[in-house]
Amino acid sequence: MNTRSDNDRIERSIVINASRDRVWHALSNAEAFGTWFGAKLEGQSFAPGQRVRGQITVCGHEDAWFDVVIERIEPQNLLSYRWHPYAVEPSVDYDEEEPTLVTFTLKDAPSNGTLLTVVESGFDKVPPHRRLEAFRMNSRGWEAQLNNIARHASA
Repeated sequence: MNTRSDNDRIERSIVINASRDRVWHALSNAEAFGTWFGAKLEGQSFAPGQRVRGQITVCGHEDAWFDVVIERIEPQNLLSYRWHPYAVEPSVDYDEEEPTLVTFTLKDAPSNGTLLTVVESGFDKVPPHRRLEAFRMNSRGWEAQLNNIARHASA
């Protein structure tokens, strides 16, 4: 797993032992995404401009929500959305904050594998009082989530 970060962005990559088609389905199908990510997204779909929202089902954050607005979809290549990073406090209205941009890209890898890269950028716009914690938690979180999608897509 490749690791790169500065103050504004997190970048993680993993080679998944699965076809690009399987990885794309795990990423672009909202219900499949929810399965490996840990969010209840049943009956929803990803489309540009669409808001997708579901309760988180893991990590002791069951009172938090996966809440994104899909930005771009380029089949088999790219999916991006905007969200509020580490938005886990039920009493906070995160809609007042500027969201970060999460972009997944897929590339072919040797032996019919797929290189999946996730970049989350825009942390410099997260309010200073929670920027460092959001960056730290999501930095660790993306490593875990890439392993989750790898397990899901290669199963």
